[in-house]
Amino acid sequence: MTMTVYETEDALRALMGQPMDLAVRKALPALDKYCRAYIERSPFLSLGTSDAQGRPDVSPRGDRPGFVLVLDDTHLFIPERPGNARYDSLTNLLSNPRVGLLFLVPGYDDSLRVNGRARLISEPALLERCAVDGKMPKLGIEVTVEEAYLHCGKALRRSRLWEASLQRDRAELPTLGRMILEQTAAADSAPSADVVRHVDELIEENYRTSLF
Repeated sequence: MTMTVYETEDALRALMGQPMDLAVRKALPALDKYCRAYIERSPFLSLGTSDAQGRPDVSPRGDRPGFVLVLDDTHLFIPERPGNARYDSLTNLLSNPRVGLLFLVPGYDDSLRVNGRARLISEPALLERCAVDGKMPKLGIEVTVEEAYLHCGKALRRSRLWEASLQRDRAELPTLGRMILEQTAAADSAPSADVVRHVDELIEENYRTSLF
């Protein structure tokens, strides 16, 4: 078979069709009561950013349900919790403020998408509201909402993401520490068992002490 590459919207639409009117009109310029309800219940979101050259990045953000503050109909605040200090999302936002969010709620097949512009801020009153066990984040991401809409559940139904019977055994793969050590090792070397064990212990200790 001959491969076809689609490079124009007209060609794409000729193959895939046009969206229903409701699918277009559902995009809101601000958060309504249902968008707020999703955000208040969500313990997890994916954060999409890109740098000045347009190179994309998607980063997970997880916390207790309602960790993203709804400041008003067009503003959100996402606390920045401790991570690996790469700060890919944050450095991207310094040069390109465009941001896309995908909120998930465990057990819900549908989801919420929010697009807008973001900036990094340190506002004591907001940071205090995000404190956990007396630990406040150092800064957060303020998102100005430009578009928000509910997304149907086809992807999650196809993946059966929430079905307990389909949860995989983590032991199918090596530990995170071993995989990263092997990925970064010289071609002619392999990490020793002692080194792997030490790195795995450091990762677990970091989980225990530096989530917030």
